[in-house]
Amino acid sequence: MESNKHNMSRRHLLLLAGAAIAAGLMPKMGWSGDDNDSDDSGDSSTNNPVFNLANTGLVGKIVVVGGGMAGATAAKYLRLWGGSGLSVTLVEPVAAYTSSIMSNLVLNGSRNLNNLNFSYSTLTTNYGVTVKHAALTSIDTVSKLALLSDGSTLPYDRLVLAPGVEFEDAYGLNQSDYETKMPHAWRAGAQTQLLRDQLVAMPSNGTFVLTIPKAPYRCPPGPYERACLVADYLKTFKGAGSRVIVLDENASILAGVESFTRALNVIHAGVLAYHPGVSGIAIDASSKTVSYVDKNGASQVLTANVINPIAPHRAAGSAAGGWLAAAGLANGSGGRWALVNVLSYESTARPGVHVIGDASQCGMPKAGHVANQEAKICADAIIRLLAGSQPEPQPVANSACYSPITASSASWLTAVYQYDPASSSMKIAANGGSIVNASATEAAEISSKNFEQMNVWFSTLMKDSFS
Repeated sequence: MESNKHNMSRRHLLLLAGAAIAAGLMPKMGWSGDDNDSDDSGDSSTNNPVFNLANTGLVGKIVVVGGGMAGATAAKYLRLWGGSGLSVTLVEPVAAYTSSIMSNLVLNGSRNLNNLNFSYSTLTTNYGVTVKHAALTSIDTVSKLALLSDGSTLPYDRLVLAPGVEFEDAYGLNQSDYETKMPHAWRAGAQTQLLRDQLVAMPSNGTFVLTIPKAPYRCPPGPYERACLVADYLKTFKGAGSRVIVLDENASILAGVESFTRALNVIHAGVLAYHPGVSGIAIDASSKTVSYVDKNGASQVLTANVINPIAPHRAAGSAAGGWLAAAGLANGSGGRWALVNVLSYESTARPGVHVIGDASQCGMPKAGHVANQEAKICADAIIRLLAGSQPEPQPVANSACYSPITASSASWLTAVYQYDPASSSMKIAANGGSIVNASATEAAEISSKNFEQMNVWFSTLMKDSFS
């Protein structure tokens, strides 16, 4: 059993880390646009001090698969809170992580992919995480072995899976179409640059069509944010007669309703047209046409200069023949996501295996800040379990998300989630802890001040996960 001294040490670290990141991540609730001053300088390094590893006396082998927001954060905090006796190996095939957060700003030229790249080297130098560049190919949950693409095998006491998502062939398109013709760009990288190049090459007063899949999908406000930034770019550089047409398979805007409704109807009025509740989307890559059925049941056909289909997605490896499915872990929503116990993010199907981030089905949105929070809850739970204790019975997580609306203005959306024993799930809590009729909080205004604070939020979040 872990000693009280060790419990207090880790809890102290948890409080310090939580307070530090909250200072840079959570929007100030009383702020409204530019009417308030801020001391934020844009340098969030002081918000993310490097702590010494906790002295817990624990030993064990932890394998973390996936080096995104969830996996990198979990690897860091398992070592930070668990101590040097925990061997933590991060399995990730690529050399650096490219952030999907803020990647929509690549489309209007505000950012480039190079400044969205984050190395894993600091996780090794500061915390002793071993990074292995390979892909997971299969899991032996009986012998507790992770089999990798380079032929090696990693034994584990606990396995943490943070594989993210994979994108389905949809609308008549396949993976090759996404890579070379009509990028979804919902994973930052080469497709982001391709979509940027297509925007730059658009003629004056051209048409851009964006499709949004049925929820759940990664980053609920992301498609509306992208539509706004593209509209802003086109009317600025390609003419006021440009058109951005959004075809949403959902019945209405899913996140940031007030901000995005204002953006659609006021800020980008005349350029951006939003069509909710559509179905039967079909895309012809050769003719650049999109056919669909509108919410009234009428068939429609559009021709566009650029088509950006945000493809439906699911947990990576969850499709038939995938490693997540083969391990029996794709047990939610018809095999699309992994069901977990949100007290520990341990799989409900395979004890000893934890699934965090976008791949899990846990009730919270699939988003980068949420992935960071899930990783910390999971790391703390694993350390408690290794010590012979039980996970924290009342975990709390926060979610903050800034959305740029133009090249110089932004909004934000924030919520606090707490564990609801009645439903065994995480639910949004209002002030005072009530989960009855609680909802996320939006910025009062779309403003340049929010845009400035967005950069601090992003820097703080990434340093907390990767530094």
